[in-house]
This record gives sequence, structure tokens and C-alpha cells, in this order.
Amino acid sequence: MEEKYGICRVASAHIRAEPGDRAEMSSQLLFGDHVEVLEKSDRWWKVKSAYEGYEGWMDFRQLVMISLEEFVENHNCKNLVPLQVDNTIVAEDGSKYYLSPGSNLPQLSNGFITLGNRKYELMFDPLKTPETPSLDDIQNTAFFFQNVPYLWGGRTFFGLDCSGFVQTVFKLNGLKLRRDAWQQAEEGTLVGFLPEVKIGDLAFFDNEEGRITHVGLMLSPTQIIHSSGKVRIDPIDDQGIFNQELGKYSHNLRIIKRYI
Repeated sequence: MEEKYGICRVASAHIRAEPGDRAEMSSQLLFGDHVEVLEKSDRWWKVKSAYEGYEGWMDFRQLVMISLEEFVENHNCKNLVPLQVDNTIVAEDGSKYYLSPGSNLPQLSNGFITLGNRKYELMFDPLKTPETPSLDDIQNTAFFFQNVPYLWGGRTFFGLDCSGFVQTVFKLNGLKLRRDAWQQAEEGTLVGFLPEVKIGDLAFFDNEEGRITHVGLMLSPTQIIHSSGKVRIDPIDDQGIFNQELGKYSHNLRIIKRYI
């Protein structure tokens, strides 16, 4: 039978723009992320993330193959790795995996999760995603990632890009966002003016060509937390983000969107 569906079996797997170790990393899969296999080229497989539809190439050895039934079942995974540093699971051979917050915990039962035919024991209490997100929880989640370094394509505690940061914060609070900033800007409802901003609104920024290239999470009408160099809090006004280290505006404000 042709292998069409898989699930990530490592803490994080690089998704690359082309098949090859030297190709640009455009995103990452986290442990428990499931994918559809679109194309195969030796050990490099082109996959499509079931969570947000993102496509790219990865080393197939970082996947466990699953059935269509398991693939569909994992769409509704509500159990996640929580906001803490020590999130360890133990495989059947006794080896350990250290997972990043926001990773999926598929088929959780009696302290064990299952990926295909493999079982892992949880050494922590899982997070159940809330049905109704709290603005305070969104803010606290964002603060947890403060000072995590910027990494193009990053989605883990060890490196986040701007859209990966807000996507992860939202996921941990039961809200689904697409992967890239320009895609996220197509969702939500427009907030007309900065004084109307609430915690959890997302601000989007464009380049000289008018293309949206950056996103951050609003904390107030005058403050934003975003990943630029690292996850940081900066002042914002109608012009954009003012970087005090540079002594100038670093990002030009385009629009603000609300999702809650």
C-alpha cells in the first residue's frame, strides 16, 4: 500500500523549500503534527500539514506512517504539550524526547500517547485546549515565550519567527491560525484605530512594496510583543513599531485584526 499519511515522531522536523539539507527552512513540524504525503524524491518527501495546509519538503525518516483513519482522527487533537520547559515523554525502548509547548499529544489515554504503532509515556500533565479563550491567558502565553530567539521558519521554544510565534500562542489557547503573516492577515475582523485595540489583536506590517512581512500580538494600544531578533515588547503607534535599540521605526503598520 502506498504511504500517504504520516505523523512527526521527533521534537521538531525542518520543512524545507526544496528537497535537500541545504535548502531554506521555511517552517517546522512539531511532534504529533500529521501530514499528507504529496510527492517523494529519494529520502525527501513533499508533505502538506493537516493543521494549516502548509507545504514543503522533509526527511521522511522523521515520520511514522499512519492510516487514513488515524489521519482524520488526529484532526481533532485537543491535548497539547503545556507551557513549561520540562516536557518529557519516554518511548518503549526507554529513550526520552523533550517536547516544545504546543506540540500535539495524539490518542492520549491513561498517560500514554500513540503515533502509528508506537507508544510513549507522558512524564507531565497535558494541556487541554480551552473552548473559550481568555485574553489574560493569551497574554500570559505570549509572555512565556519572551526572549526566545528569532528563527526563520521556527515554531519551537528554541526559535520562533514572527508568524510562528503568534500561531503558537493562539494554538495553545484553542485558536487556529494559518502559517504565514500574509495568510493570517486574511483572517479575523478589521480593527479601525489603535485606541480600539484589545489584548490578543494582531498587528500586521508591510514592506516598501506593500507586501505584509511581519506580525505581532498587541498588548495594549501602545505596546506589542513580537519576534524580531527575539520575542520582545516594543512601543507601537500609528506609524509602526519603534525599536529603542535602533532608535528608529523598524516596522511599518498596515492593519490590525481581531480573532476573538
